[in-house]
Amino acid sequence: MEPLKGKATEMSRSDNVSTKQQRIAKLAAEAKDMAMDLSHHMDMPWFEQAYRRCRKKGAVGVDGQTAAEYEQNLQGNLQELINRAKSGTYRAPPVRRVYIPKEGKRNEKRPLGIPTIEDKVLQRAVVMALEPVFEQDFLDVSYGFRPGRSQHQGIKALREGLMRMGGGYVIDLDIRRYFDSVNHRQIQEIFRRRVRDGVLCRLIGKWLNAGIMEEERVWYPEDGVPQGGVISPLLSNIFLHEVLDTWFENQVKPRLRGKAFMVRFADDAVLVFEQERDAQRVMDVLPKRLAKYGLQVHEDKTNLVRFVRPAIGKQRWDARGERDRHNGTFNFLGFTFQWQKTRRGGWSVFCITAKDRRSRSLRKITLWLRNNRHRRITEQHQRLVQVIRGHIQYFGISGNIRAISNYVHEIERRWRKWLARRSRKAKHRWEWFNQLLKRFPLPRPHVSKALDARHGS
Repeated sequence: MEPLKGKATEMSRSDNVSTKQQRIAKLAAEAKDMAMDLSHHMDMPWFEQAYRRCRKKGAVGVDGQTAAEYEQNLQGNLQELINRAKSGTYRAPPVRRVYIPKEGKRNEKRPLGIPTIEDKVLQRAVVMALEPVFEQDFLDVSYGFRPGRSQHQGIKALREGLMRMGGGYVIDLDIRRYFDSVNHRQIQEIFRRRVRDGVLCRLIGKWLNAGIMEEERVWYPEDGVPQGGVISPLLSNIFLHEVLDTWFENQVKPRLRGKAFMVRFADDAVLVFEQERDAQRVMDVLPKRLAKYGLQVHEDKTNLVRFVRPAIGKQRWDARGERDRHNGTFNFLGFTFQWQKTRRGGWSVFCITAKDRRSRSLRKITLWLRNNRHRRITEQHQRLVQVIRGHIQYFGISGNIRAISNYVHEIERRWRKWLARRSRKAKHRWEWFNQLLKRFPLPRPHVSKALDARHGS
């Protein structure tokens, strides 16, 4: 009976935390102009829940402490952490910085900050208190790092908006080095308009000013939020909510002649306009708006694209009958958005796997096959199944089945190529490989997310 009792106690504590969050959210929704106090809600059950929500298998921070070591005296460590956080004696440790390959760039890497396990717990506890407040303020246009929201929801919202409007003129916005450019003073000013709690305000300031340890050297950047920190996505959303979301909804849209909407995922944003003149005016003013907050438009990656629904019988389209040659395409969250003809003869916005994402994935799996071609077939098969399932889980949306099928076929071809390098039996014999696929089948292409991309107008 003891395990059942322990499990019941854990559930009751979780319910207690959830009830507190609901109260915070209700109060925040009723008083949107009021700055709130929150730290009194953060007690031992709150921190226990924060610890359970932390990712514990990641790399260790600057103190070298693992989650297993921290858990040996969990209650004592959490109580001490609560006392230091609320008394103001907590010192945010430097964030250990490592570099990981940058998506789409072979020789470029992006920085990733790794906080200590204790810092992760405290940041998670603070996020649990802040999310119910700021979720009442955030607009529907943002989908990144928010509870109950996902990349696929953002993709679907963008596609549906384009379909309703019949396309338009698209600003594909890219902010140069966004996470390294967030102004500390301005983000703290924005934060204090909604949260006046001294404990939380001090902690936010300490995390923003915590040093970065890189190759045994600690340095202190004047701007930016540490990439990899638990608190960083929320702070980034708070900042861009002020810089971009509310500005676009409250100041830009009322001054436009035509319709417009925006979809944002973290620092990736797409602004869509019914009229070209409106799009050009906003394109011209965007650099000034971002510069006010210390941000820069990446001129090489920010584009104004004509994305108007082709008119059947009036516009010309290419040999495949897919898209107006005067229309452009744009990428968002790994997908290329383009107009294509449907089987019914109408036009629809299709979301196709972006070429750079497909190429990068195939390069990685080819490198793995080359380096592991002498492993057992069962091990290779297990790895390929894992890769293909992950690819289909994300890119397997309706309307993208052809790209998924080509991707699976290309992996089959490369698998055969590297198997042939180790066996004369396999060389130049598709029959042998087809028999192998019957014994070790790869996942079949299928739609995992329905965006209704096949139905046009």
